[in-house]
Amino acid sequence: MDTRDTLPPITEDDIAQFLVNTPDFFERHAELLASVQLTSPHGQRAVSLQERQVEMLREKLRHLELKAADMIRHGQENVAIANRLQRWTLGLLRATEPGDLPALVAHGIEDEFQVPQAAIRLWGVAGAWADAPYAQGSSADARAFATSLTLPYCGSNPGLEASQWLRDPTAAASLALLPLRTRAEAPAFGLLVLASHDPQRFTAQMGTDFLVRIAELASAALSRLLPAD
Repeated sequence: MDTRDTLPPITEDDIAQFLVNTPDFFERHAELLASVQLTSPHGQRAVSLQERQVEMLREKLRHLELKAADMIRHGQENVAIANRLQRWTLGLLRATEPGDLPALVAHGIEDEFQVPQAAIRLWGVAGAWADAPYAQGSSADARAFATSLTLPYCGSNPGLEASQWLRDPTAAASLALLPLRTRAEAPAFGLLVLASHDPQRFTAQMGTDFLVRIAELASAALSRLLPAD
């Protein structure tokens, strides 16, 4: 009986495994590199195996260049954000009058981070600032809502009371509400409101890590307005 009739057929995997396990195959058969013809991904023309490898390397290099460009762009954006955050923070640290801090927080965010509108309401402040505009007009419900926030609220404006603290509530299509507190487990002593006419500026799907940092820095600065323990 012819043993060829009982042997399993050679598969593509067998050939691939043979080439992997025999790295010097093309050294012994160098002429095959020029004779093997493949279809080019950039048309129906046939190219040699060597040309196809060059095309694959060029494509891989192009993807690497795009990835590197994205990394550079993101790095530049992060540096720009860090610079803006530093300028805003320095402005708060340089304030000599505690009563100026609410305006510095809100206006600094508008200027440095291109937020169209920002507003602040505080409660439980020391007597010297109890009559200031930023210490007025927050209901018990708004205070309870601020305390209930463990993370900033980001999303559409469903007509929340806090949106009425803005210069132009009708232009607030999306909101970010940042609770202000002296420590993580403490009740809120204020609420920082950021608003945009762009419905996609603040969305429920966006990350809030940066907003949490803003809230922490603003809370630390504005705590100077609270009664001394």
